Amino acid sequence: MKKLLAMLLAIAMVLSLTACFGGTEDPTEPTGPSAEELYLEESRAVYNKVLGEFYSYYQEALKETDVPTRYAKMAVAEAKMLAAGIFLPTTSQGGNYAMTKIAPYTNTPILFGNDTYRFHDRIVTKEAIKAEDVAHLKAKWAEVLGTGTYEQYVKDYLTQKGYTIEDTATFYFDADVTYWDVLATSYAADSEILVNTYDGLMEYDMENTAQFALATEYTISEDGLKYTFKIREGVKWVDSQKREVATLTANDFVFGMKHMMRAGGGLEYLVCAGCANIVNADAYVNEEINDFSQVGVKALDDYTLEYTLSEPTPYFLTMLGYGVFAPLNQSFYESMGGNYGTSFDTIAYCGPYVITSYTSNNSITLESNPTYWNKDGNNLKSFNYMYTDGTDHQKMYDDFFNGVVDTLGMTTQRVEIAKAKGTFDTYAYVSDTDATTYCGFLNLNRNAYASATDAAKGVSPKTDAQKANAEAAMLNQHFRLAVVMSIDRATYNAQSVGEELKLNSLVNSYTPGTYVKLDKDVTIKINGEDKTFKAGTQYGEIVQAQLDADGVALKVWNGSSSSGFDGWYNVEAAQAELAKAIEDLKAEGIEISAENPIYLDFCVRADSEVSKAQKQVMKQSIEAASNGCIKVNLVEYATRDDYLADTYRFNVGSDANYDLSDGSGWGPDYGDPSTYLGTMLPDYAGYMTKSLGIF
Repeated sequence: MKKLLAMLLAIAMVLSLTACFGGTEDPTEPTGPSAEELYLEESRAVYNKVLGEFYSYYQEALKETDVPTRYAKMAVAEAKMLAAGIFLPTTSQGGNYAMTKIAPYTNTPILFGNDTYRFHDRIVTKEAIKAEDVAHLKAKWAEVLGTGTYEQYVKDYLTQKGYTIEDTATFYFDADVTYWDVLATSYAADSEILVNTYDGLMEYDMENTAQFALATEYTISEDGLKYTFKIREGVKWVDSQKREVATLTANDFVFGMKHMMRAGGGLEYLVCAGCANIVNADAYVNEEINDFSQVGVKALDDYTLEYTLSEPTPYFLTMLGYGVFAPLNQSFYESMGGNYGTSFDTIAYCGPYVITSYTSNNSITLESNPTYWNKDGNNLKSFNYMYTDGTDHQKMYDDFFNGVVDTLGMTTQRVEIAKAKGTFDTYAYVSDTDATTYCGFLNLNRNAYASATDAAKGVSPKTDAQKANAEAAMLNQHFRLAVVMSIDRATYNAQSVGEELKLNSLVNSYTPGTYVKLDKDVTIKINGEDKTFKAGTQYGEIVQAQLDADGVALKVWNGSSSSGFDGWYNVEAAQAELAKAIEDLKAEGIEISAENPIYLDFCVRADSEVSKAQKQVMKQSIEAASNGCIKVNLVEYATRDDYLADTYRFNVGSDANYDLSDGSGWGPDYGDPSTYLGTMLPDYAGYMTKSLGIF
């Protein structure tokens, strides 16, 4: 791929010289492909080589109109992606010890979208909730699910048990808000705060039932292509001073969508073909058309909103609580004169809370919106975020029991403190895992060998020859599989959560194996042969069937789950894959041995003992499994911000400064496997491909 780039650059240089020395070209005109065009072509070449098979299967799945068959075909596509060895699934969120003053499931535990971060329903107590009471409430939730009775039961139960219910709360946060415009950001750290400042058309309640919010009713056309919503009347927009600035109308959803499609926040693909399938969304996002009236989002009158889809999208309603469907008041936006979203003072609010103060790396305060249409239904009248970098374990423990914060994640250090204080057995419980998938991403097309934000940071120690050999190795499937199969993920995770819980949060697939299941028998082809999966078959079982048929030694399904075990760490399989890679690369003129190893750079936070311990595990695992044929350089970053700049916060793959990183992951946006698989699309359409060094 580097040879392709060199050839294109040479062509560009010849064209440039012709223009300078007597050619007929106008020297002011472009004389060859730009750097961006060259990088795009390079990324496409890498993608087609590595993920071309996945893409073909995924496109076939997207064309499927029968939902269960679609799920089955997507599972096959996922198996092809996992078999490519482009990343190593590591963990989900949760599955560790925690203490809390928040009653379980009093915000929706729905697995997708942003509704789980809406805080207005949360029931918070002054006292730490005992583990036995957490367990009781979780069991009651499962018992009464769908009845609409859980909220009142929680209040009655906690009161009878002697707890004091509060109407304010404080939580930790560990990453600053980068963009205050929810329609122009793809960062979870932004949207998890901002989701509390607006309402969606519909939102999931604490029993995982979709309820009307800014919509009051909807209809779906017989062909499944038109969704028409009646908008709640009388809803007000306010500024950060809680002053009314406008009345919400259907046009606010139209203008919000228009703004989002051109803001370049990174999630505009969610409304395009393959996701929401809004008519002409792709064309408008790609600036092939500039007349937004041609897009399938229209205000039929002040309080009637219509979405027109290009094809039936059975999961469309599950997308509505996500930020890309947020409303935006046009008059307020225009009054900001181009400064909308530059701070919490420059956005308008129509949700339950208004951000009233913010100090970088310190605190965020949200107070009740006095005009909110359902303010009497808010269990929390205000709440705060308090910044922590997570390193002062004693202070975090003390803050929880001294009433400063209302939740406490338990690292190994905090577990030891709690045991010494005698609080562990009474209050510590194991938190649920969610549908987030964190990954160790392999850089398939490395362009950066120092930080894009500061060339003096994150500098690779590799020689030019070592860089070239690693780049070639990363394009070999067997080499990639050898790397991802050689990492002891359980020991890696134990550095954060301890030996007892090291398996709890491990995940083995990108899409959780239980995310969807078949509601009827489905027959599809597995490597050319018909195979029938019975009604009730979980997604993960189909992924495993395809991996088994392909002879790939990965275990992503254990019969009931895709998590809670390590189905990737397999030294024997890793060594077999490496042997194949060594033969392949030898044919390319690259000798690999313990004396001439492939060097890989891993990023590590020097200010985090956990990060350093985890990366040592990865280094030792890979070097031991490869018998020294792969060597790992641990490239240290002095601060968390420096580390995140190179592993998470970059916008294009050319800025990914690592060979393997565990700095990012994905959480689902809606209730269909495409919410995961769509992040691996080419040509900047997939959000996560940048983590692979492409697009």
